[in-house]
Amino acid sequence: MAEALVAEDVRKRYGDAVAVDGVSFSVAEGEVFGLVGPNGAGKTTLVRSLTGTTPCDGEIRVLGASPPALDPNRVGLLPQSFRPADRLTARELVRYYAGLYDEPRDPDAVIADVGVTDAADQWYENLSGGQRRRVCVGAALVNDPDVLFLDEPTTGIDPAGRRALWDLFSDLAAGGTSIFLTSHSMGEVERLADRVGLLRDGELVAVGDPDALVAEYGGESRLVVETGGAGADALADGYESELVDGELVVYDVAAENIGDVVRALETAGVTFDSFTWTEPDLEDVYLRLTGETLDDFDADARAGGAR
Repeated sequence: MAEALVAEDVRKRYGDAVAVDGVSFSVAEGEVFGLVGPNGAGKTTLVRSLTGTTPCDGEIRVLGASPPALDPNRVGLLPQSFRPADRLTARELVRYYAGLYDEPRDPDAVIADVGVTDAADQWYENLSGGQRRRVCVGAALVNDPDVLFLDEPTTGIDPAGRRALWDLFSDLAAGGTSIFLTSHSMGEVERLADRVGLLRDGELVAVGDPDALVAEYGGESRLVVETGGAGADALADGYESELVDGELVVYDVAAENIGDVVRALETAGVTFDSFTWTEPDLEDVYLRLTGETLDDFDADARAGGAR
């Protein structure tokens, strides 16, 4: 499959600060590549480098051209921060951006695709935060781009609207559009991305499909049993367990073996209120590879995208 985007040894410094440090990857035609990382990791700087809005060192080719030579008709960009004119309606805004391209899509069809038909004739300043973001998504894809850069695309959008946009992005990729996505939503990345790259301190520390990353870095499944601090010695050899904040955590328990653990606790006379079994996911990979705590991750997600 042909490569729509290639980055080789991309570097960017701001004085003594290294924002992007030797990043290399590629994105195939019709592929969704998700980039994750904590605030300050360099994600937005990398997006700006890839789209030519921030000069950088290294080699970047988008559809075979360097960023300064890109045909704007073939590339779409939704920045993390995008503030169009307040006193234009949603319809006027999408029509305005459509007018910048040679063969744009029908603006009204785009407005319908992003779910703002009912609010299309309201001024942008009177739209809700989620509606505004949807209008911005529409402006980014009104030219029907071959490569689409999405920097935190669903920030502020309600769950139903978010899922509708996910379906839209998936349909675009199925039609051959290559998508470069940054997001703090691990659910969004797992839902959309064919491959994921994790950026830490400007370096790309892991790349792979979500399942492979989870298998390599996600850790073990966990069975958490609310025992009130009992049960640490109740399990037979072969189960690794420990007490954490009054709960018994049993590691690497396959789903089909949960009953064995529960029966062993009951046989030992250990009472419990409930139990929860979880498999590792992309969030576990993120936390392990970035060294962040769950509180750090939640703070990053609330704060939005990273510079």
